[in-house]
Amino acid sequence: MRAVVYVDVRDVAVREVPDARIEASTDALVRITSTALCGTDLHMYDGRTGAEPGLVFGHEPLGVVQEVGSAVQTVRAGTRVVIPTHLFCGTCVMCSRGLSAACLRARAEGPGAAYGYAGMGPYRGAQADLLRVPWADANCVPVPGEPGDAYEDDFVLLADAFVTGWHAAATLAEVQAGDTVAVFGAGTIGLLGAYSALLRGARVVYCVDGVDARLDKAGELGAVPVDFRLGDPVEQIRADRARAGLPLGEEKLGGIDRVIDAVGFQARDREHPDQERPDQVIADAARLVNPAGSIAVAGVYPEKDLHPRSGASGREDLVAPWGTLFTKGVAVRFGRTHDRRYTVLLRDMVVAGHARPGVIVTHHGVLDDAPGLYRSFDRREDGVIKAVLRPN
Repeated sequence: MRAVVYVDVRDVAVREVPDARIEASTDALVRITSTALCGTDLHMYDGRTGAEPGLVFGHEPLGVVQEVGSAVQTVRAGTRVVIPTHLFCGTCVMCSRGLSAACLRARAEGPGAAYGYAGMGPYRGAQADLLRVPWADANCVPVPGEPGDAYEDDFVLLADAFVTGWHAAATLAEVQAGDTVAVFGAGTIGLLGAYSALLRGARVVYCVDGVDARLDKAGELGAVPVDFRLGDPVEQIRADRARAGLPLGEEKLGGIDRVIDAVGFQARDREHPDQERPDQVIADAARLVNPAGSIAVAGVYPEKDLHPRSGASGREDLVAPWGTLFTKGVAVRFGRTHDRRYTVLLRDMVVAGHARPGVIVTHHGVLDDAPGLYRSFDRREDGVIKAVLRPN
């Protein structure tokens, strides 16, 4: 079968690899119809997380079951399924608590596992013709319709991007109706975090970025774009709130109730844009968030950066403004997305017409287009925000 494999830093190729196959009675074999590129793939593509040559990329699969093991009971050949990024056993202590991203059985080295991730288990990725899905009854989520229909882009985002955006807004930030929200980073997760906040009834949502295409997309979703190239985004947001007029009794709350960091350790230093400053967003968030507000950290912060760029160090120990956060009484929450908590809810929202996350998809291609799409995605060129590959 064909697959997108890591060759070297900023170099992927489409190669023939051994076919995925059933290896246990609880497995399913899924033929992929759509699989997306993710910002986390770029961390590996840029050589920053220790990806080894030959690693098959991809952790956002949608497809049709081709074959099942003898013990699989809830899906069968021909079932259309979306497959959450973090595979899990469904029965260990953590899974029984709904903490599927911290499964204790899926990876011998520690809790949690994922497809196509460096250091997250031996599971090949989904940017391929076929995918082996362990514990298929737990990990295959049936979706209606036929491959290539009007919901293809919506459903593939249920594997990771939409559930992560929803997790950031609903669980980490605890966005409620009437809240003010600021999202730093208007990539896929930032945009879907903003979209989720709007779905949850946020009064206003600001999206901070410095890429025109992303800012335009944020505006299309109903958020207020904030271009950090034009100045301090915290002051821009405060000025916009003041212009709009703060409600009576809220004059001292000129900041934001909920802030989402969808950038992570590759944030740019605003004073020196050619350099990285891993703590830039948390510093801005601490300044912006209102007293008793919350900050959700959805961006990636690794324990060690294996290929640091200018302005960054190999270790990602951040000097966070704990004094400011403590004084304001702010809740700061991190955490991988426990995908399976949200997959069915968000699927049903899509089917009911209440959510169409596929609106953020900007590019489509086949597997052979992967090297070019990765290049453009990494360079923030050609308007690539979210690219979806359709192997067949």
